[in-house]
Amino acid sequence: MTNDIDLHVGKRLRRRRRLLGLTQQQLAESVGIRFQQIQKYECGANRVSASRLFELAESLDVPVQYFYEGLSSRDEAANEGGLAPDVLSQKETVDLIRAYYRLGERPRKRLLELAKSLQPEEPANDAA
Repeated sequence: MTNDIDLHVGKRLRRRRRLLGLTQQQLAESVGIRFQQIQKYECGANRVSASRLFELAESLDVPVQYFYEGLSSRDEAANEGGLAPDVLSQKETVDLIRAYYRLGERPRKRLLELAKSLQPEEPANDAA
């Protein structure tokens, strides 16, 4: 049976792997397992043992605690900035982040200003 915590750990594993631009095969090779096992971890079908989680954390250059961040709603709001829980796992988001950081500092600032200007304005709270 798939457990909510196993699903969460798997999503965090996928998110970090994609953010680093690694394939399942590359990550699997770095910890000495088959890519199918990474697939099973990422979808929550198989539970990640403590020793394997430690190896994965080292390969992905994150502390073990990274995989548990966001389990409580309070942590999730703080870590995700109020974003949808899976937004950082989406390929489009990762592609956008990579493209953004390939830009020079000035174009990045201009792009950020543009994005902020396109956000819908919040209604003013008029006290009558």
